[in-house]
Amino acid sequence: MLRILGNPTRLCDGIARRDLLQIGGLGAFGLGLSDFLRMSEAAAGEPGQHTGTKSPGFGKAKACILLFPYGSPPQHETFDPKPDAPAEIRGEMGSIETAVPGLRICEGLPRIARIMDKVTVVRSMTHPYPLHGLAYAVSGIPTYTPAIETIIREPSHWPFIGSMVDYLDESQAAPGSRPAIPRNVALPWVLNSKVQDLGLLAGPYAAILGQAYDPVFTDFAGKGTKIAPKITHSQAQEFMDPYAAVDADGHFVITPEGQLADDLPADRIASRRSLLDRFDEVRRGLDASSSPTGFDRHQARAYSLLTEPRFRDALDVRREPESVRQRYGMTLFGQSCLAARRLIEAGGRFVTVFWDCYGLFGTGAWDTHANHYPRLKDYLLPGFDLAYSALLNDLDERGMLDETLVMWLSEHGRTPQIDSKPPGAGRHHWSQVYSTVYAGGGVKRGEVIGASDGIGGYVRDNPVSPKDILATAFHLMGIDPETMVPDRLQRPVRVVGTGRVREELF
Repeated sequence: MLRILGNPTRLCDGIARRDLLQIGGLGAFGLGLSDFLRMSEAAAGEPGQHTGTKSPGFGKAKACILLFPYGSPPQHETFDPKPDAPAEIRGEMGSIETAVPGLRICEGLPRIARIMDKVTVVRSMTHPYPLHGLAYAVSGIPTYTPAIETIIREPSHWPFIGSMVDYLDESQAAPGSRPAIPRNVALPWVLNSKVQDLGLLAGPYAAILGQAYDPVFTDFAGKGTKIAPKITHSQAQEFMDPYAAVDADGHFVITPEGQLADDLPADRIASRRSLLDRFDEVRRGLDASSSPTGFDRHQARAYSLLTEPRFRDALDVRREPESVRQRYGMTLFGQSCLAARRLIEAGGRFVTVFWDCYGLFGTGAWDTHANHYPRLKDYLLPGFDLAYSALLNDLDERGMLDETLVMWLSEHGRTPQIDSKPPGAGRHHWSQVYSTVYAGGGVKRGEVIGASDGIGGYVRDNPVSPKDILATAFHLMGIDPETMVPDRLQRPVRVVGTGRVREELF
């Protein structure tokens, strides 16, 4: 996570030597960027020589927007309804026709139904971990355990896909060059940072690449204006949830510490640069056992964000006409999707939008163990339906969709059988089969890949793993999935582990 200024006492007086070594990225392993490139080429051959780079779709996506509904949506009430199944399976929501003949989705997504001819649905996602393992879904990590879920710097984690894109893109860039829009941005805030009494969640971090390749997390300057349906009927406390509705002045900032006032004088900017320089002196005072490459990048990126107006301007959704903001929906997810489009339009490479927990654990997310139908009908599905359809239509109308990969994926799915005991019913964690959706960036339009069985409980045809999706995303973005990086023991491993490119997607 990038904090541009942070707490000056912590930076200057309280920082640990170990923290600085971590900031050094691969320096913690005695490896610099040139070492990585040599290792990659030796283990995988010269870049561009793999047959995968010559196949259709390679490099079609100039940018990517990852939409991540944390908590895991139900496949039955989104993209794989089972209208002919028994009531305890199909639930109380019906299905509707879409723009693709013969393809039906949940009745709670009427706007998305009209644009299904723009997307490809994968109905056969599967893996063995029915946990909130965000890291398993967005990195090449081969196995997962709840023990590392809240330890964001645990050594066994693998780099987040956005961090890997940033790292590999930089290896091909001219020395010293820096894009005006960071290559790896995450909205609306640091994941799980707005939840009471819980720590941050692992997954969207750079791991062994070093903190300099963590996403640039924004923060949301605004407030919720509507109370969302309770996570359980016994929930005593209520919140004005921004995912339910936000005020019109709500907007995104880099971080509270890094935001610059419009009238900040040059000497104040220079003083902040001086602070970074003093931090640099601390680092240079360490012994020579670590490479400074990662830290120097961290410092340069922090200063560039302080002085680069194009990034702050692109984040400012208030610059959009009111009609456009309303089109996406005046919810935090809707405005985050709008900000993502603005960032990509301004030159961004990888933007992640989380639908995160807020307030109480589970409030604002998709983890519907109870009160399943009230939350879906009155809160989750309407916000998703409006924002997602607006994003794809907007990108298409602007001529951007064909070069922008949009991925909608989560940790897992939900149980085929409804639990009727809790009020409002519930579906629980289930990873045997679930659905994800992809559009743009070379992805086929109006297609369905794979199938679940008659109850939406198991894969019937063509199983697809999260690692396959990552490999395919790298391929579409012009990055060879056979590229090698060093693991924590300095052994060369593929950027996506066991994942393989699924050419049926493009």
